[in-house]
Amino acid sequence: MARGLLHALAGAAIGAVAARAAYAAFTRNRQPDDLTGRWTRKNHRGEPITLLEGPAFVAGAGAAAALTPGLPGRLRLAALVAGGGSGALGAYDDLYGTTSSKGFKGHLTALARGEVTSGAVKILGIGATGLGAAALAGGSPLDVVVNGAAIAGAANLANLFDLRPGRAVKVALLTGGPLLAASLLRGSPAAAALAAVPLGAAAALLPDDLGERAMLGDAGANALGALLGLAAVTRLGRPGRYVLLGTVAALTAASEKVSFTKVIAGNPVLNRIDMLGRRPVAPA
Repeated sequence: MARGLLHALAGAAIGAVAARAAYAAFTRNRQPDDLTGRWTRKNHRGEPITLLEGPAFVAGAGAAAALTPGLPGRLRLAALVAGGGSGALGAYDDLYGTTSSKGFKGHLTALARGEVTSGAVKILGIGATGLGAAALAGGSPLDVVVNGAAIAGAANLANLFDLRPGRAVKVALLTGGPLLAASLLRGSPAAAALAAVPLGAAAALLPDDLGERAMLGDAGANALGALLGLAAVTRLGRPGRYVLLGTVAALTAASEKVSFTKVIAGNPVLNRIDMLGRRPVAPA
């Protein structure tokens, strides 16, 4: 356990330092009120916000995946494929995405009509990178399919929470923290290191996310979910991976009908967690 803890601490620290360094470099010449930048959008308040937190997260987590000690070579490469691939596809959607089709169902419906949306490209691409990462992680053909679907589904699900300041990162910490602890306690040092890598990078960027100066965007949220999904399938047995895939699929399906933001706002406990560290909600 001691060695696994050291590796996890190293992964979190490298991810945090690299993510902060990347964010500082990417935003060095950014003007906060400039809405003409390719990486600038309006947030839920209508205020300008940068999406460069996403590329900074991908860079930080990628550096940590490459440098963290204790990771077997195939898992190290799997993390780079999952995080880098999902992040690149998310960045493509951030820069070139349109709002003509929304949601998983909307993009697939458009694809069935012969319309290739940026979201459809991202969905299919993340599915492929999920399978690639799962194949590198190893297992039977059935394991690869289940694990790949779970990784890709987790990437998409994380993005569904990136609608308010800090929310996606908080969800990652609340789900990834127990995964990290269980991996350490049950002697899975590789899974612990894999979980620590994105958690460290995400936690380091949380202050800017909560401060409404930056957001993960598709690039960061997709990569965050994919990396946590990879850590989960590395740690869990087959029944646990089936439960994970079913849960991810159920939440994704529910998001087509139910607003996560409304559900969270209507639950006192969830709303308190969601608002922790955030600016107060503006009156209607």
